[in-house]
Amino acid sequence: MVKKSKTSSKNKLNQELLNKEKEIAELKEKYLRLVAEFENYKKRTSKEKEDFAKYAKENMINSILPIMDDFERANNTKQEDTQGYILIGQKMIDILSKHNVKKIILEKNETFDLEKHEAISSMPVKDKKKKGKIIEQVEAGYMLSDKIIRYPKVIIGK
Repeated sequence: MVKKSKTSSKNKLNQELLNKEKEIAELKEKYLRLVAEFENYKKRTSKEKEDFAKYAKENMINSILPIMDDFERANNTKQEDTQGYILIGQKMIDILSKHNVKKIILEKNETFDLEKHEAISSMPVKDKKKKGKIIEQVEAGYMLSDKIIRYPKVIIGK
């Protein structure tokens, strides 16, 4: 009877040990999953923060761009007293450049592309080669890094 009790006690302890080892394995797995989820959370929130900053910058820059247009119009008046405007405009160009904003340069007689340009008007042209081509740029377009934040406004030949 003492032997049975020792055996049954030993079996009981072995069973408890197995149960505890199983519980430890489950908790360890749960812990590793939580660590992985937390790492994913950190990555996701970091990306969201970057995106927020990028789009906040985009909104700020979009509010400055009309001023750039006014400076360019003033620069094209050919008046001698525009030197101050030219200096201010250059300062704004430098600031925008520091924020990775680049002016989109259009080629002469560039083909209109809906993905790159905004047509605000069309103009009849005599030369058939100019149909579908950009005749005039009304407002410059700008890029923030590799994203167009304002499309160049153009008149196209029809």
